[in-house]
Amino acid sequence: MFTSFFPKPRWFLFSAITWSIALIFTWYLAGDYLGLLLGFQFNSPDPVIGLNHFITHEFLWFDLYFWIGVICFYLFWKFSNPHVWQLWSILGSALLIFISYASVQVSVVINAWYGPFYDDIQAALSSPNSVSSTTLYWHFLIFSSIAFPYIAFIIFNKFFTAHYIFRWRNAMNDYYVERWNKLRKIEGASQRVQEDTMRFASIMENLGVSFLDSIMTLIAFLPVLAALSVHVDTIPILGLLPYPLVLLSIAWSFFGTILMITAGIRLPGLEFKNQRVEAAFRKELVLGEDEEERGTPIELKKLFSNVKRNYFRIYFHYTYFNFFRYFYFQADNVIAYIILVPTIVTGKITLGIMNQILRAFGQVASSFQFLVFSWTSIIELISIYKRLQAFEATLGNKPLSGQDLDFLARNMEEL
Repeated sequence: MFTSFFPKPRWFLFSAITWSIALIFTWYLAGDYLGLLLGFQFNSPDPVIGLNHFITHEFLWFDLYFWIGVICFYLFWKFSNPHVWQLWSILGSALLIFISYASVQVSVVINAWYGPFYDDIQAALSSPNSVSSTTLYWHFLIFSSIAFPYIAFIIFNKFFTAHYIFRWRNAMNDYYVERWNKLRKIEGASQRVQEDTMRFASIMENLGVSFLDSIMTLIAFLPVLAALSVHVDTIPILGLLPYPLVLLSIAWSFFGTILMITAGIRLPGLEFKNQRVEAAFRKELVLGEDEEERGTPIELKKLFSNVKRNYFRIYFHYTYFNFFRYFYFQADNVIAYIILVPTIVTGKITLGIMNQILRAFGQVASSFQFLVFSWTSIIELISIYKRLQAFEATLGNKPLSGQDLDFLARNMEEL
């Protein structure tokens, strides 16, 4: 799954993490100094609202710094361990990260736009004719200059991501097909090469992009939420806290993650087993097309009873999982308002600041809630990963898992 696309996956991941940490430390310790040496001029820390945000010296210097780091990393792997897919796996991955970062920056700019816009709305509603219609129309013009060009960016993002994921599937397909003589004896080998690699790529397209967006959103919005925390003095029940919005968004998201993992702990195994029983039933039907002694009604009924029993187990466990899941989602809609109640009733924030806080809190909380929102997809991905592991074990001359051996011996009683 990974060797086919990435050079030496374990070392590649370790080196990528190490290099990223080194770049991050260098950026925060000497980034401004290096930028000044190259002629960049850094202005006020106040956010620039509008498209001008993307041509500020701060933004352009970060872009250059990012790609310098990427090119150095790419050249290291190009010469130390060449790989046929390294353009897509290294530079393609870097471009996906950069696109995700740029997308989040659009959200940051829009969040900054909400402050003055809603402050003017509040002023207009509380004091008639204190704000001109031209001022409000100007706010909408600024928003349009950000949002509508972003549509083209989203389209390109989805186009490139689809191509990137298909290249990964292409790499897996080539890797397995070249070793087909060793893999063909594994139960459901054809399905694993065709369907499982397809589903793996499809899930990775959604799950991987969501994970990148979550990481980039945290990087971009945690400082915003920390800055907005100065407007919030008191939290219900808890009282005074340092950086209360940041701490509570983390605590609330951690609670939801633990809740989902606990409630859905049985689901990955059941989904994996579901792949097995469905494959066994399908294989018997296919063999029955060519051999009269295969696919008998008795055998098919027995295999389908395994399918039915496993599905009923899945339905039962998903019932209480969904109860906790949707209960948490409904509470998530109002938790930020509850936190802000003491601040709102004392009139310490304006409508604009309140909307900035709500959006930033939601962005940070949803990023920490990646496992909460993606748990069902992760469950499916784990089940596919377990099936493809049999290929990895066979190619590495490692022993097959117990279930693979059971299917190889056609012993269906344990299912």
